[in-house]
Amino acid sequence: MKYSGIKQIVGTSKGMRSLYKAIKKVAPLDATVLLYGESGTGKELVARAIHGLSNRHKGPFLPVNCGALSSDLLNTELFGHERGSFTGAVRQHQGYFERANGGTLFLDEITEMPSNFQVYLLRALETATFIRVGGYREIKTDIRFIAATNIDPWQAVEAGKLRHDLFFRLTEFPIHLPPLREREEDAILLAQYFLEGFNEIYKEDKRLTNDALQYISKNSWPGNIRELRHAIHHAFILADDEIDDKDFHKRPFQDNNGYQENFVHSLVGLPIEEVERNLILATLEHFKGDKKQTAQCLGISLKTLYNRLNLIRNTGREEDQNKVVNFFN
Repeated sequence: MKYSGIKQIVGTSKGMRSLYKAIKKVAPLDATVLLYGESGTGKELVARAIHGLSNRHKGPFLPVNCGALSSDLLNTELFGHERGSFTGAVRQHQGYFERANGGTLFLDEITEMPSNFQVYLLRALETATFIRVGGYREIKTDIRFIAATNIDPWQAVEAGKLRHDLFFRLTEFPIHLPPLREREEDAILLAQYFLEGFNEIYKEDKRLTNDALQYISKNSWPGNIRELRHAIHHAFILADDEIDDKDFHKRPFQDNNGYQENFVHSLVGLPIEEVERNLILATLEHFKGDKKQTAQCLGISLKTLYNRLNLIRNTGREEDQNKVVNFFN
């Protein structure tokens, strides 16, 4: 099996070779990196690889999911707070900016950060200083910043989800992570890699049949690497010695090309906000209102899903508002 030479990243396709080159070029530098690509393409893994190949590899690597924190929590989680600065602050708290000193801070789902807080983040990035909540003294920090988003950052700026000034600060070195459907030859490599891992964990020696390999190579894997890994795990649990294509959990519409074609065509020409709304509601309906499964399938946090649903409930079309209300009942 061929690997990239970068720990835990698997693939030999053209897109992945370009990715490895970018990682190795930027890793030794302190340039801010913005990783962008669809959910499930391995952005945190790439961020860890950049950190591991950098001069800061002995320092901490701290990931922060910006979409899972409100403005108030972002302030205290990123910058920390002083004792007594608010009710419940019984002791001083060091935030991520302080704890990541000498290492790398990974800001995941950066476009989900409230826009009013992006101003404070930008200043901290520009000055390499911050002030704890309830404090008055500026604290210096020495951090390498890597940010990530699962939407096109240029579109995020146009949609008002990312400030122009923060966008330019984050895009010193943008890196695009290709979706799995654009690197079909890597699907088998990844499947074998995941299978080896599960065999080691469970002390088994299972293998993929030719039918299973054919199924894997022909599937588009819209959930990318994350979906493929979960699929291998599911099939591994069901199978005996050999994993066959019948051991894979198939979506009801997976083999229905007509359904897929009609679904895609129904989205053509719609504003991106409406496409997102339709996708969320369709996924929620598919999982019979199970919000945790819906969030996992969409590759977003549960908090982000609730934020999207509340937005639909407050500003969407009446029929969509009614759907959301029904899902909450």
